[in-house]
Order: sequence, then structure tokens, then C-alpha cells
Amino acid sequence: MKSITINGSKRESVGKSASKALRNAGQIPCVLYGGDGPMHFSAPELAFSKLIYTSSAYTAVIAFDDKEKYSAVLQDIQFHPVTDKVLHIDFYHLFDNKEIAMDIPVRLVGNSIGVKLGGNLQRNKRKLRIKALPTNLPDYIEIDIADLNIGDRVYVTELENESYTFLHPDNTVVCQVRIPRALIVEEVEEDEEDEETEGEESEESTDGDKSKDGKSSDDGKKPDDDSKTDGDSKSDGKSKPAKDSKE
Repeated sequence: MKSITINGSKRESVGKSASKALRNAGQIPCVLYGGDGPMHFSAPELAFSKLIYTSSAYTAVIAFDDKEKYSAVLQDIQFHPVTDKVLHIDFYHLFDNKEIAMDIPVRLVGNSIGVKLGGNLQRNKRKLRIKALPTNLPDYIEIDIADLNIGDRVYVTELENESYTFLHPDNTVVCQVRIPRALIVEEVEEDEEDEETEGEESEESTDGDKSKDGKSSDDGKKPDDDSKTDGDSKSDGKSKPAKDSKE
């Protein structure tokens, strides 16, 4: 892994007032942990720009005026909540025989098949935390996504390496090619149209059955029964006026 040299000055005065004075002078108060005890020092603010404002991973070589040098890795940064200026930086001393945990950037290479077919590439993890000896720390973790089709995923278990160990659960998804949202909406609309068509067909078949039933019921009626009854009542009510007149 590449390293950046930071020329620092050891400091004995610690505390809020001393740290504030350093910041006013363009210096950043820092602490180096991991050795026999914490080592307080300061360095110019501009010396950390390449170490902080970058997507790449670097180790640091902290060099002091007395020719002492320490290999370290950036552990924590404190920023001002309003101005975003760096307030404090913590480093951790690296030892050749001691493993260190560090976030390593992920680099994707290749043109995905799924993306060519209209899928969307999603990067779930832009950095992966690993644990390794300083000499085995990689500059980045490379993933070839050329064979990724729509719906395919790359899990952290597929990136296992003998030189380092991933500090993530086995089911962690690093990247994936997802179905485009527009295609999902189209499929849903098609399904709804199919359901509506099936519903209309079922209603038509139901109406046809009802009309058939109504026809058969009309055929089963006997209207002549009522007419016959009315005819009988009329014939019974007739009188014989000829006979009555003679009498």
C-alpha cells in the first residue's frame, strides 16, 4: 500500500487551550496510539489533504524533527460541525507482525452484461473493512463485473483472499445489477391489464348464463292458465235475456 509522509512536531502541552492555539496557527493536533503510550504531535493542516480528501487508501509515515519515523494508519478524524475543518486526528502505530483493521476502497472493472441489457448497477459497499498485516494491506479490492446479469449479486464471500480477512457478515452484498424501475412498472401494469381482461371475460360469461336461465324460465311459464280462468268466469256470468223476456 502507498504511504504519505507527514512531517510532525512533538508537543507536550495538551488540552483545549493548547489545541485551540495550534489550530489558530494552522496546525492540527494529533495523537499516535499503539506504542508504549500515546504520542501527541501536530502537523500543518495542508499535510493531511492527500490523506483525508481521497477515495484511495494510504498508510502514513510520521516523521519528527529528531529523525524518528513511525508507520501509522489513520484511525479517526474529528471535523467542526459547521465549517467542516479538521479539529483532531488519531493515528494507530503499525507493526510488521501485528494485524490492523482498515477500510479499503472497492474498484469495479468491466462492463456488466446486465447493464447492457438495461439493468441498473448498484454499489452497496464502496469500501470494505479488512484485517491484515501491514505488508498485506491492498491499495484497493478489485471486482470484475463483466459477467453480472440482471439480478446477479456479488457477496463478500466471493472475494475471500489469503492475505486478509473481511470484517463483514458472509451475506454482505458488495454490488448488484437490479431490474430497472421502469421495467418493473411495465410488468405490474401488464399484470393488472391481464387481470382486468380476465375479469371482463368472467363477467361476460356470467351474463350469458343469466340470459340463458331467464329464457328457459320464460319458456316454462304457462300464460294460457290465466286466460282460461278468465274465460270460464266470463262464460259463467252470461244470462239468457230471450227466455226472461218471454216470461
